[in-house]
Amino acid sequence: MSKKIKQTISNGVMLNAYPDSMGNKLSDTIEILQLPEFKDIFSFFYILPTFFNSDLDRGFSIIDYNLNDELVSVEDLNALKKLNIQLKFDIVLNHLSVNSPQFKDLLKKGENSKYKDFFIDWNKFWEGKGALNNDNIIIPNKEYLDKLFMRKSGLPILKVKFPDGSEKPYWNTFYQEIKLNKIKSEDLKYIKGLSPEKALLICEKVNFALENNLELKNIKFNEFEKYKSETLKIVYKKSSYLGQMDVNAKSELVWSFYDETLSKLKNFGCKILRLDAFAYLHKEIGQPNFFNKPGTWNYLERINQIAKKNDLILLPEIHAEYGLSLHNEVARENFKIYDFFLPGLMIYTLETANNNALLSWINEIINKGYETINMLGCHDGIPVLDLKGKKVNGKYYKGLLEDKEIEAIMKIILDRGGRVKNLFDSSGKKISYYQVNATFFSALGEHEDKLLLARAIQMFMPGIPQVWYLDIFAGKNDYKAADKSSNGGHKEINRTNLSVEEVKQGLKKQIVKDQLKIMHLRNTLKAFLGQIKINNVANNKLSILWKFKDSSANLEANLETYRFSISYIEDNKKVKLKF
Repeated sequence: MSKKIKQTISNGVMLNAYPDSMGNKLSDTIEILQLPEFKDIFSFFYILPTFFNSDLDRGFSIIDYNLNDELVSVEDLNALKKLNIQLKFDIVLNHLSVNSPQFKDLLKKGENSKYKDFFIDWNKFWEGKGALNNDNIIIPNKEYLDKLFMRKSGLPILKVKFPDGSEKPYWNTFYQEIKLNKIKSEDLKYIKGLSPEKALLICEKVNFALENNLELKNIKFNEFEKYKSETLKIVYKKSSYLGQMDVNAKSELVWSFYDETLSKLKNFGCKILRLDAFAYLHKEIGQPNFFNKPGTWNYLERINQIAKKNDLILLPEIHAEYGLSLHNEVARENFKIYDFFLPGLMIYTLETANNNALLSWINEIINKGYETINMLGCHDGIPVLDLKGKKVNGKYYKGLLEDKEIEAIMKIILDRGGRVKNLFDSSGKKISYYQVNATFFSALGEHEDKLLLARAIQMFMPGIPQVWYLDIFAGKNDYKAADKSSNGGHKEINRTNLSVEEVKQGLKKQIVKDQLKIMHLRNTLKAFLGQIKINNVANNKLSILWKFKDSSANLEANLETYRFSISYIEDNKKVKLKF
């Protein structure tokens, strides 16, 4: 049985990269896209949010949605338009940077700030619903705390210092980075009885510890021990921090900000807008802080009305267990969905030479008419939580893979050098794995035949195929970058920047040439505008046919040998390519 895949826009190939992933800035990437090797390869470009002004989590801690003029120019946007490449951007709905104009105004003016309710004062939110601890932080009552879904160990807060010396905890679901700065002897001049000479020696001890990432509380002050407590207070007072501060969507100012932002993104040429972390936006006492209902649906509908006004197509980002069926709920509301299931399914399919799980998912996409954007590698990790089953209201709904199969995939990727990201409960205890960080090529054991077959299968999947720039060049795990980075450093294993010269040299490699050839077919053949049919073959084979009028494209693959062929008919011309 074949079926027409509904698409509101083209289902051509989408490039995914930071503005400086290839070269030093976006104009270098455009220079690369203008090379003959990239002609008609891409219809879309998902440019990650260092496109805007940001300061943490490589772009996902937004200061403002103006062009980052260190990396991007208006001329770049005009050049992409001339290449007929449509753009996809992020709006990070759940949070803004501590360095955003709104938060800086709050810090400066406190209760007199226009933005005093723009962010979430943790203690004010939980007032009367918990007990104050010794750090003046309200710990919510157990019945509320147990419902919170944590993206990091401990409470989702960042204590913020105000100019008057007071501190308040603000809701901070995702990343924060607290930096202890070096001290000078003059910083210690008000410590009673401390001479300038002693102050200098103490500074040397403290600064040595900071340079070498040593715990300050474990420093031996020896004969200066009586000055330790006051010295450390000064060090902590001089600390600086970055953080992604959760916004308060009950404030109309937040919605005015969203309205202004979507209009701005439209003017930049945005067509598809990814809603990053949107499922954490709605917060209600007594409800989970992830996709609670109906609040999240109400917010999604409200942002969708703003998007329609600006002719933008929304792509809500949701990482959740398959068994929870959130992907199906979102699709039923006529939104595009991210196919976070494909990366793990692809690895499983190639490692086991078994098509069952993959075909089950493809048939679901076809039969339910999902409009998807899929991927292999991306700026984040390889999702594994998404493949799991889930117990809902006492009934267990199966995942796309069994837990033991997911664990086996994880072990394979970790044995090949991947890093793991976990989720936590409110006490800081790990409750689940989340994703594995690795390049897709390294996750496949750096086996070129596997990578090429994975790319071919992706190009024959329903939906828009999104391609991570590094995968095109068979990028390997960057352990040095992962080890060097601090918070979120595990992600840097898959974000190696390539120089323009490295890209040009990479274009000479056969694995790169073959991927681009297959991507070009997907982006240009009329067959992919039509119907898809999954042919019945043995478990260790794969046969996918696309057909539109007199045009067709057929993938025949052997999952054991990784050999495959692509046959197509276009404008009455028959071609068969063997790989």
